[in-house]
Amino acid sequence: MEGFEYQDNRLHAESVPLELIAEEHGTPCFVYSAAAMERQVEGLRTAFSGQSYRICYAVKANGNLAVLQYLARLGCAFDLVSGGELARVQAAGGDLSQSVFSGVGKTSEEIRQALDAGIGAFHVESPSELERISRIAQKEGKVAPVSLRINPAIEVNTHPHIATGFRGSKFGVPWDEALDTYRIANRLGGLEIRGVACHIGSQLVDAEPIVAAARQLVDLADRLREEGIDLEYVDVGGGLGICYHDEKPPALEPYAEGLREVIGDRPLSLVIEPGRYVMGNAGILLTRVEYIKHTAGGRFVVVDAAMTELMRPALYGAWHAIMPVTKMEGRERRNCDVVGPVCETTDCLGRSRRLSVEEGELLAVFSCGAYAASMGSSYNARPPVAEVMVDGDRHDLVRCRGEVDQLYAGERIREG
Repeated sequence: MEGFEYQDNRLHAESVPLELIAEEHGTPCFVYSAAAMERQVEGLRTAFSGQSYRICYAVKANGNLAVLQYLARLGCAFDLVSGGELARVQAAGGDLSQSVFSGVGKTSEEIRQALDAGIGAFHVESPSELERISRIAQKEGKVAPVSLRINPAIEVNTHPHIATGFRGSKFGVPWDEALDTYRIANRLGGLEIRGVACHIGSQLVDAEPIVAAARQLVDLADRLREEGIDLEYVDVGGGLGICYHDEKPPALEPYAEGLREVIGDRPLSLVIEPGRYVMGNAGILLTRVEYIKHTAGGRFVVVDAAMTELMRPALYGAWHAIMPVTKMEGRERRNCDVVGPVCETTDCLGRSRRLSVEEGELLAVFSCGAYAASMGSSYNARPPVAEVMVDGDRHDLVRCRGEVDQLYAGERIREG
């Protein structure tokens, strides 16, 4: 996997042995590869060269400040879904004037926050939201840039929890209401219409549904132009899948060419919102084996990482590769379940894995750069773990390990 390879039977993050990172920063610990991140961004740049495009990295995938700063330096803007994510991008020095604010439930305070920050566009999901943004913008003497997120009612082959563009989803303006909602936006004060957007789902291994959704958006842009509403861009969202196990993600070149053909010679730029595609395979979760337990149910390898660091297996039944950090030649591999210490049966990072591992040794859980740390929790009073970024032979602590007392610092014991 790009960024993580064995050298003399010892797993490295670029040029840094993972054993060294575990020794210096403890476990569990997330480790990110800058080279892997850059490779993915450069792949997108190459695929879309020759057309007007913008990459808005989806902050929800991984919002670590060092990650955002690095991606900003690579020329990425950002896709935000909360005021907290907006504040993270600001702290990391990201360009908010090229970024977009998505999400179905933006509060009035978040709208004001984004207006003050000079957001590139609000991706609006209902007429009510349009009216709220209009009121706030006019009250503050500003013009709010807006685009509508459309629900194109397209079914996709992915886990139902991460499909977002089907009929009945909470996301987006229904397709048959899109034209009328644009007319409302055009009448309201304090708004400037910028584009049209959609996002039909995540971890997609077929690009054709994204291209089909783009075709609908371009058709809508053509109809709007006939009514005197000219759009600047079409945002097709994110959703490009990665290989966790045996998936075959779509090749970038045909995907980009399909979108290029859909836009044709129209004066429309393209916006894409990759998150998982950029970060998924750019990170691993480093964990140490605490116990090996034998029961009637089988062999359990109990590690110090848990569903509090990696929720995806419990939430989606997701599969992540798990490998020993040090390969021991000649030692028998045995079937086991890799489980964490959290008091839930679903706290299992990997079932039926054939591993050669003993107590005290290190394991690496792969494809943890996206939707791992960002979905972490403090269940069972477990504080956040450390995060480290590797760049060549350099490794930097980019998030300190949390302390238990920080979890209850804002709580108060009642007197009497």
